[in-house]
Amino acid sequence: MRHEESMLDAVRNAVLSEPRVRPNAGAMHLTLANGELTMEGEVDHVAAKKLALEAAARVPGVDRIIDRLHVRPATPMGDGEIRDKVCDALLEETVLASCAIRAWNKGQLETLREPADANGAIEVRVEDGVVTLDGDVPGYGEKRIAGVLAWWVPGSCDVINGLGVTPPEQDSEAGMTDAVLQVLEKDPFVNAESIRVQTRRAVVYLDGTVPRQAEAKLAENDAWYVFGVDRVVNRLEVRA
Repeated sequence: MRHEESMLDAVRNAVLSEPRVRPNAGAMHLTLANGELTMEGEVDHVAAKKLALEAAARVPGVDRIIDRLHVRPATPMGDGEIRDKVCDALLEETVLASCAIRAWNKGQLETLREPADANGAIEVRVEDGVVTLDGDVPGYGEKRIAGVLAWWVPGSCDVINGLGVTPPEQDSEAGMTDAVLQVLEKDPFVNAESIRVQTRRAVVYLDGTVPRQAEAKLAENDAWYVFGVDRVVNRLEVRA
């Protein structure tokens, strides 16, 4: 018992060492059993969520993490409204045009689109603000775009991206970089032409110039939303 308490103290200290997590660290509930750490609570943004998980994973003795951290939604919404907005975004995305789109509604799986030559299928489920994406898509690019679209719905408090890739393909840093660039280009509030992106070991580096600090923040958030990104280093300069 004392060993587990000592490990929990180490996890708390590791999480508190991340300045972007600190404001909400007190609202985090941690439990540990046989090396399995459960993290519950609410944080302000996806960066805080990922940084908290990364900090906890570095603590010796933590073998597995059950992630129940949620992001405070920008706009409170009911599950039905979140589901509808996620599905609308998926249906409108040209990259996903060949995918069937289905959604769970009151215990029933409804088909919203079923192309005759469907190449992949996405199932959407929303429970307590948490969006779960299941099914298969043709590549990691499609998987990442679908996840970001779900995160962009302002009522979403978490996105569990369980989409498989069929046929299987090897993920790559170049693929992650392409996905971040694609997301930046899709964001109407970000001028992607002036931003350069590099990825090394799941860390995304943003360089270039933007006209406003708010745009630099939006670009960073977009990168954090991309599946597989563990950290974002924002080196964007603000030049009016």
